[in-house]
Amino acid sequence: MSQLKVFVTRNIPDAGVEMVRQVAEVEVWQDRLPPPYSVLLEKVKGKDGLLCLLTDQIDQPLIEAAGSSLKVISQMAVGYDNIDITTATAKGIPVGHTPGVLTDATADLTWALLMAAARRVVEADKFTRSHQWQTWEPTLLLGADLSGATLGIIGCGRIGQAVARRAAGFGMRILYYNRKRLEPGLERSLGVEYQDFNQLLQASDFVTLHISLSAETYHLFGDHQFQLMKPNAILINTARGSIIDSDALYRALTGGKIAAAALDVTEPEPIPRDSPLLTLENIIITPHIGSASRQTRDKMATMAAANLIAGLEGEKLPYCVNPEVYR
Repeated sequence: MSQLKVFVTRNIPDAGVEMVRQVAEVEVWQDRLPPPYSVLLEKVKGKDGLLCLLTDQIDQPLIEAAGSSLKVISQMAVGYDNIDITTATAKGIPVGHTPGVLTDATADLTWALLMAAARRVVEADKFTRSHQWQTWEPTLLLGADLSGATLGIIGCGRIGQAVARRAAGFGMRILYYNRKRLEPGLERSLGVEYQDFNQLLQASDFVTLHISLSAETYHLFGDHQFQLMKPNAILINTARGSIIDSDALYRALTGGKIAAAALDVTEPEPIPRDSPLLTLENIIITPHIGSASRQTRDKMATMAAANLIAGLEGEKLPYCVNPEVYR
């Protein structure tokens, strides 16, 4: 058996684990919950590779605790804000991630949440299951039309663009805000219009978030932003929970500042059991399932495994966050 040793912080699809087993001795954390930080500190010691998830805190003390044997950190996710990239780079450790693969799966879920919130699907299901459906009623569970409505996309990268393509099929006017404006040809092909952030909020019937979490985007949506939005607006977030101030969202949903929200991400995750958001009917909350299709998760696992194996064998990672380690 190989002398290389790897720790995998959770059960991932077999396709990925079996790839790694071909080159290394693999220990997989078996619990549904992530390993506690104190356990993770012990598990990484003397390991050659670490395959982790967004839920794992890979900070400076942990990277240092791993010791000089650690050759690679591979994350099964697109984002990597849980990893201290600066420390990893300083120690010459390449960090891998899985970009691109979950674009369509996340765009599909975004659209599912948007439609479910617009047509009050979850409320309607609860209504039926609680035996309240007695007859067809002209004013029962009235929702919002998509055709002819205005969709505002915050962050028009791969996922935002995929959402725009879906919106075009529904005859929506599509606005977008991005740090950098798209090329005119791409704007035309997507059928999107660039708008100032505040103007987009004021004009949109639906607003969907597809930006990364940073110091600039932390609590980007607070009381002021909700004041700008239409009272019939619906907010969808499949990006990062901390982009939205949860307390401000609660005030907006209960105070009639916006009509509804649909979240696949929360602050924190999982959402606390005593969160007041869970008491509301005009919000849908799913447990971070944006990439949760079988095909997508299998692909993510094999991409993460390919990154890990490349790092173990001294090769360049196919999907590297910090390529400067190779200079």
